[in-house]
Amino acid sequence: MNILLFGATGMVGQSVLREALLDPRVTHIRSVGRTSTGRSHPKLSEVVQADLFDCTPVADQLQGFDACLFCLGVSAGGLSEAAYSRISFDLTLGVAKLLVAANPAMRFVYVSGAGTDSTEQGRIMWARVKGRTENALLRLPFKNAYMFRPGLIRPLHGVRSKTLAYRLIYTLTRPILPLLTHWLPEHALTSVQVGQAMLNAVITGTRPSGVLESGDIGRMARG
Repeated sequence: MNILLFGATGMVGQSVLREALLDPRVTHIRSVGRTSTGRSHPKLSEVVQADLFDCTPVADQLQGFDACLFCLGVSAGGLSEAAYSRISFDLTLGVAKLLVAANPAMRFVYVSGAGTDSTEQGRIMWARVKGRTENALLRLPFKNAYMFRPGLIRPLHGVRSKTLAYRLIYTLTRPILPLLTHWLPEHALTSVQVGQAMLNAVITGTRPSGVLESGDIGRMARG
């Protein structure tokens, strides 16, 4: 299995990169992002592209892959709907259309979030935009497309969020996070579970395209 990974420096991206490098089913994983991951591994190659809105200069390096794990995203805090849509919708769909044209048999995972609004009509801005993005991705002719909606994620093995506010929350809640992932498995996951679930989804391809909530992700992690 040869895999493309967008957003490898974010918390979910770090999680799945770690699991992919450990997984013998993964032959090669190529990270695509604005900056390097800073990691070196025989299975890892990197494409650093400053402008991800236009990946045509590196299009030849995005061909020949079995799956794409799209973990790229930003917090909606302080952004207008137009600004947030440009990153969460326009960038995502631009990359996805390029990939599906170059890799017709590709499986695609998009990391959304718990509370995403599939109706695209709700009052919460980020949830509407994420819902619109999910719906558009599911209409593309990927072999399979999975919309991951994790809720609370407990970071393990040095995985950390790039967002300061999230890091503060994780620091404050660190004593209770193990309890939450144990007692609320339908709502709280570890970073290992999220990474393993993404890999299982694209490698097995047994689940039909669609949305996976936190409980589904936990079950997918168990295979």
